[in-house]
Amino acid sequence: MLERCDSLSGVEALKARVENGRYVIDESADVPDGTVVYLMPVDEDDGLDDGERAALHESLEASEADIAAGRTVPAEQVIARLRAKL
Repeated sequence: MLERCDSLSGVEALKARVENGRYVIDESADVPDGTVVYLMPVDEDDGLDDGERAALHESLEASEADIAAGRTVPAEQVIARLRAKL
């Protein structure tokens, strides 16, 4: 089944399955007929065990909460601090 993945620069990544040696995408596309698209296999093994993956997701959720609460630092400040350490 087709699943929409993350979006990058306005281009949506699509998820397809292989069936009888063919790529199957079960959804219409909002692009003109004849448009060439490139499919790349995804390595689903991220190298994390269940505990590491749970810790990652917990950290990401905490980060989202920080952003929602306005507890952020502008990227320019972070870069300036890193450069000052060089």
